[in-house]
Amino acid sequence: MEACGLLGGLAGTAGAATATARVFYATGNEAHSTKVYVVPAKEHLDAERDAEYRGLEIIGVVHSHTHTDAYPSPTDIASAPDPSWHYVIVSLRDEAPTMRSYLIVNGNITEEPVVVGG
Repeated sequence: MEACGLLGGLAGTAGAATATARVFYATGNEAHSTKVYVVPAKEHLDAERDAEYRGLEIIGVVHSHTHTDAYPSPTDIASAPDPSWHYVIVSLRDEAPTMRSYLIVNGNITEEPVVVGG
């Protein structure tokens, strides 16, 4: 099954790819699928509330691709709910996981750098 969760953090300036994730909210996958993910509404609401309490906002979503590259699938593109969100994909296809992040705006995909730590 695809894993998924939400990122709470500080959004960058309008139109900028820069954002800072401060917390990861692991969620279930309501779709119970190896090909798609659906963050349960209650878990999304709980994450929104916790982020607000911390002075943060939901800035994106993380999900895994179990058999393909860390690149948005047509389903990912079609279901991208917010053009300001950062879409982080972790590929589990190879022995070592690969993580990449994207902005998806009107079907256009822009990869953005990921800095862990720092």
